[in-house]
Amino acid sequence: MLIQLLLMNSMASVALGRPNFLLIVVDDLRTALGCYGDKNAYTPNIDKLAEQGVVFSQAFAQQSLCAPSRNSFLTGRRPDTLQLYDFYSYWRETVGNFTTLPEHLKNNGYTSVSIGKIFHPGISSNGSDDYPYSWSREPFHPYTNRYKDAPVCSRNGSNSTEAARNLVCPVCLSNMPNGTLPDIETLNVARNFLHQQHHQSPPFLLAVGFQKPHIPLKYPQQYLKHHPLKKFRNLPNYYAWPRNLSSVAYNPWTDLRKREDVESLLLKFPWEKIPVSFARTIIQSYYAAISYIDDLVGLLMEQLTTSSIQKKTIVILTSDHGWSLGEHAEWAKYSNFDVAVHVPLIVSIPSLMFAKYTKNSIRKERNTQINSELRATVEKSPDPIRKFRYASIESMLRKNRGQSRDIRGNAHVRHVESKKVKGVPKIQNKYTTIDSLVELVDVFPTIAELAGVPIPICPKTEYHMGHRKVSTSLSNVCAEGVSFLPLIIRAAGAYQVQNLRWKKAAFSQYPRPGVIPTVKPNSDEPKLNEIKIMGYTVRTNKYRYTAWVKFAHVSKKPQWKEVLAEELYEHDGDPDENINLANFTSFLKRKAQLKTLLIRGWRHALPERLQLQS
Repeated sequence: MLIQLLLMNSMASVALGRPNFLLIVVDDLRTALGCYGDKNAYTPNIDKLAEQGVVFSQAFAQQSLCAPSRNSFLTGRRPDTLQLYDFYSYWRETVGNFTTLPEHLKNNGYTSVSIGKIFHPGISSNGSDDYPYSWSREPFHPYTNRYKDAPVCSRNGSNSTEAARNLVCPVCLSNMPNGTLPDIETLNVARNFLHQQHHQSPPFLLAVGFQKPHIPLKYPQQYLKHHPLKKFRNLPNYYAWPRNLSSVAYNPWTDLRKREDVESLLLKFPWEKIPVSFARTIIQSYYAAISYIDDLVGLLMEQLTTSSIQKKTIVILTSDHGWSLGEHAEWAKYSNFDVAVHVPLIVSIPSLMFAKYTKNSIRKERNTQINSELRATVEKSPDPIRKFRYASIESMLRKNRGQSRDIRGNAHVRHVESKKVKGVPKIQNKYTTIDSLVELVDVFPTIAELAGVPIPICPKTEYHMGHRKVSTSLSNVCAEGVSFLPLIIRAAGAYQVQNLRWKKAAFSQYPRPGVIPTVKPNSDEPKLNEIKIMGYTVRTNKYRYTAWVKFAHVSKKPQWKEVLAEELYEHDGDPDENINLANFTSFLKRKAQLKTLLIRGWRHALPERLQLQS
């Protein structure tokens, strides 16, 4: 089933034009983008990128916290395997010497470069962003990061001379330390790297991490022009905590409470809600910060074009997790709700063309090659290369055509026509949207396969899970996710392929120190030795089921016989997850089925053909 596009040998791969990768990771970005149908979004540059590729509408992080999520998708391992649920352990020292995505490419002839926030800085990446294991050169972090929490925000209005450490913080760029902001520094270094590349350069993985819209919501104030406050008259439909839901699921947004503008509200912990008037300004600034990042993404893509390497560069844009904007009266991440674990995922492969709907007809653009120059080169290569290192999309389609039907695990592709929204330029093209469930742990195996160095699914029992450090070897180059390249191939020729079997569920989790929200220990960010409860959640196409179970932080094992609380949401009628159906008699059978799926785990959600490989 797997399509191997290019050679493993680094010298031969350069001759064949192995693709470059530009991985853009935007911190705390929910699917507040035009290409995801968000009418409040102003993101023309990301939308343009989406036009040129595919949009995954149902992509999910494995934990809604920076360090665990980033370590998870960069190693291709899930939080329970890494045993990292906070910020305070480094997997190579505590669990196993797992190979990372950038390390794998570096070991196979790529130059791997980190600019901005890719790994979460600090203990969880060994204080070095896992350098030199993962990167070919020392990772770049902006100089102005040191001013992240500097009192530069207006206290009483834009004309005030007093400065504060606020949550909502539109700024005049010229008044900032060094006259800039960290994400602008990141952009400039990334553009300079791309400027130095050319067709003869070795293939690269350039990972660019933008920090906004992570709090504080500090961004150039001119981006407010796209988001007048009157646009945000309405808060989420249900700006309240659901009555039949345990408090263990609640995120008391402790980090927001430390900001001076939120502190001044004198809210009673943990349940008093942010007043609607201020809540609207938070939402406004979150969207303005995204528009700021959208501009930077546009400039980055412009440099890619200027450097004349865009035709051989695959672009992936995603986030580490989502962010609540008042849903369930919550803010920030720190939960298992859809809004916290649902992430954008856009993949643009420049040589792939996708069928687009028009008003009167479908223009079918068949894809029989990844790159005509690459095909010509491969055809001239020795027979073993042609046989084992390259497969055409046409071959992929033929193989998929024979798949048996799996109702709950079929792949779904649709084509979305963008609609005109006031204040947002109309985009004439349409988006190719893949509705199949994918997870961030699938990113590593997908990029590896596109690079021609695919990796297997990790075995059920790993020798290196015995709390001892092991040397890097092929045996620990694996992932607990699967390549979603077959979904992209199907989208490129969707009118030919039917019933591609795919995973039935996505899995996430979040820890708690107790049932009742607390400041100490911090309910949102408990340290490992404080974790007493783990919330495990499974998302299918139609449902989300969550079980909060007792958790032994020493053995790092859930105690499934002690379920403290349950949640069940039906997304067809309740996409915002406001009605907990867990105790409804008519849903008990469905809940039992989903609980079994959750306990059995991610392997059993894979189609049979992939289960056999694991």
